[in-house]
Amino acid sequence: MGLMDAKEYDPRPRRRRIQRIVAGIVIAILAVVAWRLFRYWPEERVVDRFLHEIEQKNFEAAYGIYVADPNWKQHPNQAQDPSFNQFSLEWGASGDYGVITSHRVECATEPPTKGFRSPSGVIVVVDINHRAQTESLWVEKKNKTITFSMMKAACR
Repeated sequence: MGLMDAKEYDPRPRRRRIQRIVAGIVIAILAVVAWRLFRYWPEERVVDRFLHEIEQKNFEAAYGIYVADPNWKQHPNQAQDPSFNQFSLEWGASGDYGVITSHRVECATEPPTKGFRSPSGVIVVVDINHRAQTESLWVEKKNKTITFSMMKAACR
């Protein structure tokens, strides 16, 4: 086969290869963005459901979410911290927020870590009753229990 007998150049395989590379890069970028946006979604959803039950004045269901035990009434001998009565005082009309009528989940973040251990929970920042100061709630990743966070977090 001589030089003049060579096949004519076909640009289609090169174009397909470039399209596949670009598609792979776009998919990778979209996956990273989706992960950044939704990585704390389960914890945010738990806090949202919890505060929705408080707004509906369904304190028993809210307490079940708070202690991550929807069947807490089935075993009254087992001590929960806080007790239902203490929980009702904290989150009821006589609590710091008064009657809770609205809420908005602002953001969620992990606390800063020292060392290589990752934290066991997430700080969820919520706006309750349109107050000037937001509240930071701690949600355990493993069992989704809710407590007040010792660290105050702010949304970026």
